[in-house]
Amino acid sequence: MKIGLFFGSFNPIHIGHLILANSMAEHEHANLDQVWFVVSPQNPFKKKKNLLHEFDRFSMVRQAIADNPKFNATDVEFHMPKPSYTADTLAWLTDKYPRHQFRLIIGEDNLKNFPKWKNSSAILDNYGLLVYPRAGATESDLTKHPNVQLVDAPQVDISATFIRNSIKEGKSIKYLVPEEVEAYIKMKKFYLD
Repeated sequence: MKIGLFFGSFNPIHIGHLILANSMAEHEHANLDQVWFVVSPQNPFKKKKNLLHEFDRFSMVRQAIADNPKFNATDVEFHMPKPSYTADTLAWLTDKYPRHQFRLIIGEDNLKNFPKWKNSSAILDNYGLLVYPRAGATESDLTKHPNVQLVDAPQVDISATFIRNSIKEGKSIKYLVPEEVEAYIKMKKFYLD
């Protein structure tokens, strides 16, 4: 199976994530059988204090994707040393699922700093990147790499920060997140403090 790995904090998962993942799963140029949402317990570049507990974020992802057979959620990084690095996760997944082919899905805005990632050259050579467009992304020479594929996907400019701030301000997040996720956030009173 050809799997696209979509890493993120998903704090919370929102419609933009789902539209992008669906584009990757359906776009024949991406050539994927499934998209796996890899919920990161702690991104090395993000402050932990802003994150909901990983199990709650994982639960929201599972609820959001339950009706799509081309989507899967994985908590693989919960069982790895923190902070988690993409290269280590890719190695672990390759070892556990030797018959799968993995590709990394990233935003065009991440290409500029990609060479700073742990084992970035090995990721490029062994897995490759499926890159979705992002407004204001800086040009990168990596777009010429044979294992970097630019995939046309809608640019939906929704941020999890905007959603969290809206909740704090008592504003509706309807249409920004799936209904199940909105109900879960309300029930658990997330992002209010």
